[in-house]
Amino acid sequence: MNTYEQKKGWYLLQKTAVYFLIYLLFAFVALVSVGPLIWVVISSFKTNGEILTAPFALPQKIDFGPYLEVIRGNNFMRYALNSALISTVATALSLVMYAMGAYVFARFNFPLKNILFTLFVLTMLIPGHTKTQPIFYIIMKLGLYGTLPGITLVYLSGGIAMSLFVMRSAFAAIPKEMTEAAVIDGIGFFRNFWQMHVPLAKSGLATAGILMFLGNWNEYFFASLLSASASTRTLPYALAFFTEAYSYDYTKMFAALTLIILPGIIIYAVSQEQVQVSITSGSVKG
Repeated sequence: MNTYEQKKGWYLLQKTAVYFLIYLLFAFVALVSVGPLIWVVISSFKTNGEILTAPFALPQKIDFGPYLEVIRGNNFMRYALNSALISTVATALSLVMYAMGAYVFARFNFPLKNILFTLFVLTMLIPGHTKTQPIFYIIMKLGLYGTLPGITLVYLSGGIAMSLFVMRSAFAAIPKEMTEAAVIDGIGFFRNFWQMHVPLAKSGLATAGILMFLGNWNEYFFASLLSASASTRTLPYALAFFTEAYSYDYTKMFAALTLIILPGIIIYAVSQEQVQVSITSGSVKG
């Protein structure tokens, strides 16, 4: 074997080893992140005895009875409706307001523009719990404590940083010549925004909407802080009560967990490619 073949063989061996380590790392990450979710779903089809005696085995039969019992009991549908209503309304209103803000940041120059945008983005680094006192004070002063509008109002500000980051990039990717031509033709701000830029930036808007909806759907802290009765509980907050009600019925507890996390997983699984593309493009544009 000549020197060239030896070097080629050594290179292929190194390449194979590197790929093996990479896939091994990916498998470990997938096992740690997805494994518990899969275990919860599988356990929701087991009996208590199967969960305790063979926690990692497959269920002996598929029975949707626990799911039906969870849905029919403990006001599950009321909590689900609250979560859907709050998440949808907050996301829709946020999209309208933040889209106009992102459009202004992308298309207009004004004093302190970059500083303001940086301050908005930096709010992603601030833990949400640090805003507990002022938010609670404002909601109490507005008389919205223990109401669905109060929780919705708080959720309106939840995704401002990520939304502006994604949507600003989407609007910045549209050629400026279109805006200039529209202004020359006498088209006003709102018509230019709604009829020209929103349709062209719909990918970024959809991504921001998906991220905000998922964040609102899964939010627990402020829902627990601002809910005064069962009529305003959301599913993540109600999960604490499900855990107490099903403390000795693991099958129903895992069924409740699956019903709560499944919508978010489905939504992200369907739209993950679009979300990843929009966020990646946002890191190199604008």
